[in-house]
Parts: sequence; C-alpha cells; structure tokens
Amino acid sequence: MTVEPGVPLRAGSREQSDAWSIERSRDEPEQFAVLFDRHADSVYRYAARRLGPEAAEDLMADTFATAFKQRHRYDLARADARPWLFGIATNLIGRHRRAEARRFKALAQVPAPVQHDEPVAERAVARAGARGIRHELAAALASLSPRHRDVVLLVAWADLSYEEAAQALGVPVGTVRSRLHRARSTLREALGGSDPTAFQEAHAHE
Repeated sequence: MTVEPGVPLRAGSREQSDAWSIERSRDEPEQFAVLFDRHADSVYRYAARRLGPEAAEDLMADTFATAFKQRHRYDLARADARPWLFGIATNLIGRHRRAEARRFKALAQVPAPVQHDEPVAERAVARAGARGIRHELAAALASLSPRHRDVVLLVAWADLSYEEAAQALGVPVGTVRSRLHRARSTLREALGGSDPTAFQEAHAHE
C-alpha cells in the first residue's frame, strides 16, 4: 500500500512509511531502495521543470545518493520523507542557479508549449484563464530571487504544503508564508494580475 502525502499512518501501517524504510536501511542498506521506488519519479519531474531534462537525471541521482549518506540523521518521527528529499533536491538545484535562470529566460522566448515542460505550469496558466502567458510566466520566475523561487516552486510544482516546504527548506512556516506572498505578488504584477499559483492554495495546509 502506498502512503499518500499528508495522510496520517493508521495503526499497524508503520511498516509502510518512509521513516520505517529509512530506519531499516540503517542496518540493511538495500531497504533504502524503497524510497527510490516511491519518490524518484516526482523528484525527477521537479528537477526537470527547474533545470531541464538533461540535468534532471543526474540531480535526481545526486539527491538519493545524498539522502542515503544522511539517512542516519533523518527524523524518524516524520513518516513521509518527501519534504526531506525535495529539500535535498532544492539545495542541489541551488548549485545551478545560473543554469536555472538561463532555462527560464530561454523558455520566456518560446510562446508555444515545450514538450517536456507540460503539467503543473500549464494547469496553472489554464486556471488563471490566460493560456497565452506561458512565456511571461517563465520570465517572471526568472525574475524571482532564489529563495522566493524555491518556495513558490516547492508549493506549486512539488505540491508541498506550507509546513512541508518549511521542513524542506529548514525555515519557519511563517517564513514560507512571507516568501510565498512576496513571490506571488511579483508573479501577479508580471502577469498583469493573474496568479498562476493560486490553485495550489487549497492544497496548502494552513
């Protein structure tokens, strides 16, 4: 049975949690493969949207290699390891800030959808009622500071709650709220009042 994000574990299901697999992997390293099977695809998609598919494969591998090395420090009270993994991925992306900015600036010059960059950004733009602003969205993301871009993309693209984003970044929830508010204000201004991240509000656990 797969543990859904944000759903508390039922009694007797602890052995299905990420934390249980990490705990076992401390003595049985092969058990860490369970985390890879559960989360590698979502980490890859997140990395691909931020850096492009060419860099995403290596970044995903580095994320799990780093997580494996740090597994003895994982807080076993946290059943879901997604915030931890996305935090590692985001830190690794931080080493590629220039590449990420170049990617968004390049996408800003391409009004038509790009094949590998389809899901969340397109849904966001569609719900804002402005399908023609895709390139403007990329330009707006490029204009954000790294810390503001990290927050807005963890919430909008990695589908983390405010609390999970705070765990991922190692900051208070209030800081996440503040940065997200500023980032969304910048995006709205750049997009003429449209907010492509607003649909995520219902999924952010206040």
